[in-house]
Amino acid sequence: MSVSSQQAVRLGVIGLGGATRQMLPSIIKHPDVRMVAGADPRAEARERFAAEYGATPFATAEALCASRDVDAVYIATPHQWHRDNVLTAAAARKHIVVEKPMALSVDDCEVMVQAAELAGVHLIVGHTHSFDPPILKMREIIRSGEIGQLAMVNTFSYGNFLYRPRRPEELDTVQGGGVIYNQVPHQVDVVRLLGGGMVRSVRSMAWTLDAERPTEGSHMTFLQFEDGAAASLVFSGYDFFDSDEFHSWVGESGEEKVSDGHGRARAALANVKAGGHDAEAAWKNAAAYGRTVRLGPGAGEAQNAHHLHCGVTIASCAFGDLRASADGVLVYDRQGRREISVPRIPVFPDKSGVMDELVAAVLHGKAPLHDGRWGKATMEVAAAVLTSARERREITLKHQVPVRD
Repeated sequence: MSVSSQQAVRLGVIGLGGATRQMLPSIIKHPDVRMVAGADPRAEARERFAAEYGATPFATAEALCASRDVDAVYIATPHQWHRDNVLTAAAARKHIVVEKPMALSVDDCEVMVQAAELAGVHLIVGHTHSFDPPILKMREIIRSGEIGQLAMVNTFSYGNFLYRPRRPEELDTVQGGGVIYNQVPHQVDVVRLLGGGMVRSVRSMAWTLDAERPTEGSHMTFLQFEDGAAASLVFSGYDFFDSDEFHSWVGESGEEKVSDGHGRARAALANVKAGGHDAEAAWKNAAAYGRTVRLGPGAGEAQNAHHLHCGVTIASCAFGDLRASADGVLVYDRQGRREISVPRIPVFPDKSGVMDELVAAVLHGKAPLHDGRWGKATMEVAAAVLTSARERREITLKHQVPVRD
């Protein structure tokens, strides 16, 4: 399906939750994307969305996908619905961007890939941090060979992920909760991009360290690539150490942070939970679109914004090291240390790379890098992290694909 004769991709948003809240500024400000529809089961969210953006509201994904005014959809529903939502969109011949995790199993990913290929539509998986401009610049430098062959990638992130307000299913691994499905795909996608994509094997350990948050909150993983390169991945969401201390106190969304915020999420959650059994869910729901927090065009404005990131990422090559910085890429080589500035779109948070890839595919016929088979390969690694940790053994992979440079 092609809409190349049009000047903009007409986009429908399925799921008006937290992921959409983060993506909306980049959708609104993209010159080649026009947001025309939104779907959510909550009437208050639909009505507010229609009023703020002039978009047609729908109660279901099926109804939105049936609209002839929609060319593509952005799927930001809870993880367990991604598979069915993608199948619905593909059957209606809509191009698709689906949030991470792509699905909750490799088999479901394959079903989604086949549905999109059969329908002749593009399927893009929005693992946002592998779209980050500093990461893409690091890949460009590695691919150029100017600092020699890549040997290893080290990425680590410590923060408060597990102590943000959560619905019960977000603390249940089976339903896609915890860091394995929510944060590991970001890390895997980044190191796969830098390493060329072809991961050979996975060895991992993961931990559930808080009985009141009964899902994996941290992991340590070793990846071996087919060409002999390797990567180490570490994530901890237990709100003790904050690795943004090593990233100029710039947060994941590019915001500047205070340097004394360690443990604040834990304390805030404890205060809320003191209000009763359902207090955390009420706190989570209060921030949903259409409720107490306004989300208008002003959400795309911010002061002192920098590039997004998912922790500290260092790539080591034969003749030097690269490190993603808040504003570009730091290069450490025989000449010393220098920083390459990487331009940023003036949108906060800047997730425009996802929309750029959609536009390039739909309007210009350029095959996306983060297509369904790339997303499936990333999900295979994430699933292997969980299996390796539980079974305490190395997992060999078989569904990997190379980077489409």
